[in-house]
Amino acid sequence: MRNRIDAGFAPPAGRPLGTEGRTLAVAELIATIGLTLGTAIAAIVVTAGIARADVGSEVIGNEGGVFALALLLGLAFIVLGGFSLLPRGRRPRH
Repeated sequence: MRNRIDAGFAPPAGRPLGTEGRTLAVAELIATIGLTLGTAIAAIVVTAGIARADVGSEVIGNEGGVFALALLLGLAFIVLGGFSLLPRGRRPRH
């Protein structure tokens, strides 16, 4: 039998989670906040770069339909990603 390497925020497979539950929750919260801020900063930087380059007027002027379709698909992906964050019903563990 192979030795399993435990990784992430979960406790080792051999023992249940004890008193470190609060520390684990804080670590997960800090990681989530860091990823959210990093994504937001990256989006702002890219948006500012696009606005400064004035690419939008060239794309919209020549191929407005393609730009509208790309914008619609992007919004659809954002909405679907948001749905994946909604809580689901928990399945009972055996």
